[in-house]
Amino acid sequence: MVAPFGRDQGTVIRLILMNSTRSGRIAAAVVALLAVVVLLTSTGAAGASTRRAARRIDVVAAFYPLAYAATVIGGKYVTVSNLTPPGVEPHDLELTTDQVDALQNAGLVVVMGKGFQPAVEKVAGGRDRGTLRVLDALALGAKRRQDPHVWLDPVLMGKVVDEVRGALAKTDPAHAKVFAANAARLRTKLAALDAEYRTGLAACPRHLIVTAHEAFGHLAAEYGLRQEAIAGLSPDAEPSARRLAELSDLADAQGVTTIFTEELASPKVAQTLAREAGGVKTAVLNPLEGLTDREVARRDDYFTVMRANLRTIERALGCTGG
Repeated sequence: MVAPFGRDQGTVIRLILMNSTRSGRIAAAVVALLAVVVLLTSTGAAGASTRRAARRIDVVAAFYPLAYAATVIGGKYVTVSNLTPPGVEPHDLELTTDQVDALQNAGLVVVMGKGFQPAVEKVAGGRDRGTLRVLDALALGAKRRQDPHVWLDPVLMGKVVDEVRGALAKTDPAHAKVFAANAARLRTKLAALDAEYRTGLAACPRHLIVTAHEAFGHLAAEYGLRQEAIAGLSPDAEPSARRLAELSDLADAQGVTTIFTEELASPKVAQTLAREAGGVKTAVLNPLEGLTDREVARRDDYFTVMRANLRTIERALGCTGG
C-alpha cells in the first residue's frame, strides 16, 4: 500500500497542474503521479538497504576469550553473547533454556571443542550452520590439542583470531574486509604482547611454575618454562596425597617460591601445598577462563589480565628481563 502524499509531493503536483494548459492537465497529472510513485519506491528501497546494512550477526560464544575475540573482530556488525557469566567457572557450565534457544538460533556459534564445555558443545553439535569449533580448526599436534587452553599463549591466540575472522566473514561476506582489518589490529596487539612475554621471561633463574591445574601448558612451552600442576586439565580434579607430596618435594628441590592459585577456583589445596612446602607463598595466576565481577567493574580485558599474569610469573621466577 502506497502511503499518502506528503507536503512536498503535493506541492510538486499542484505546481505542475497550475502551469499546464487545460488540455494538458490530465497528462501532466499522470506524469506527476508516476514521478511520486518512483520517488516513494526509491526511498523505500534505500530504507530497506539501510536496514540490511545495519543488521547485526547474533554471535554466541562459549566463554570469555572467544567472546572477546568475536566482539573485537566483529565490531559494530555483531551482537555477542557470552554463555559463561562473570565469576562462573566455564568447565561445568549448565545451560538455561534461554541459552539453549540462543545457541540454536544464533548466526554464528563459537566453542572451544574437545569436551571443554560438554553441555555447550552438545547443543552446538545439533546445529546445521555457522558453528566454529576452535580446537578442530587449529593445526595442533595430537598431544597439544588435548590442552584446550590455547588463549593463554599469545601466539596461539593469534591463530584463534584468524579462525574467528574467517567464520565471521563466511557468515557475513559483505563485511569481510572490516573483519579482516579488525583482526589485523588485534593480531598486532597480540604480537606486542608476545614480545613482552619473551623479553620478560628471557632471564629467569627459575623456570618451574606450580599451578592449580594444567591451564598453562601452551604458555610454558612457548616461553621456555616447565609447568607442574596440582590438578589435571579440569580444576575440579582432586589431587591425591601422593601427588601433593611429590609437588612439595619438587618445590623444595627446585627452589620454588610461589604456588599459583586461580580466580575462579578454590585456593585451599594450593594453600595447603604451600604450607607443606615450607616458606612458599601463593599468588593468583589467572587462567582467563572468565572475568570476575571485580574485573568487569574495573574494565579489565584479555590484555590487562595477560600482562598481570606476566608480572606475577616474573616475580615468582625472579626474572630480570622485564
